[in-house]
Amino acid sequence: MTFENSKYFNLLPSSKIEFSFGTFFFLDRIIISELHEGIHFDWEKIELVISAIAEHYGDDFKVAFLSNKVNSYSIEPQLWINFYQEYNFIVASALVTYNEFGFKNATLEKHFSKNSVKRCKSLSEGMEWILNLEEFV
Repeated sequence: MTFENSKYFNLLPSSKIEFSFGTFFFLDRIIISELHEGIHFDWEKIELVISAIAEHYGDDFKVAFLSNKVNSYSIEPQLWINFYQEYNFIVASALVTYNEFGFKNATLEKHFSKNSVKRCKSLSEGMEWILNLEEFV
C-alpha cells in the first residue's frame, strides 16, 4: 500500500517531493520513501534526496525513515555505511516489504545500519512502530 492510499496520509500533514526515481514524503518527524520499479538507488540519487531534506528541515533535526518498498529496486547496502559516516539525522528506520525476497533484502540492509531498524510486513506496522518510538514520545 502506498502512503497516499493509507489512512496516515490524511491524518499526518506531509510535503510530497517527486524525483524521477521515486516519491518522498516529509512529515513532522518522518521521511517516507517510495522508489520506482527497477531503479538503482545510488549515491547520486541519495545526494539529491539529502539536498531536498536539508531544504525542507533546515539544520539540526532528527527524523525516522520509513522505506515503503512497494516496488522492486536495487541499492548497494554499503552505501548506508557512507551515509552514516556523513549524516546523523536518522534516529531509526522501518523497512516495509511486501514479499519474502524484499524481507531478505531488508535483513541485509539492517546489518549495515548503525541505528535501530524494524523490518515490517505492512505500512501500518511500520508507521505504528515509528509513531511510538521512544525518541518521539
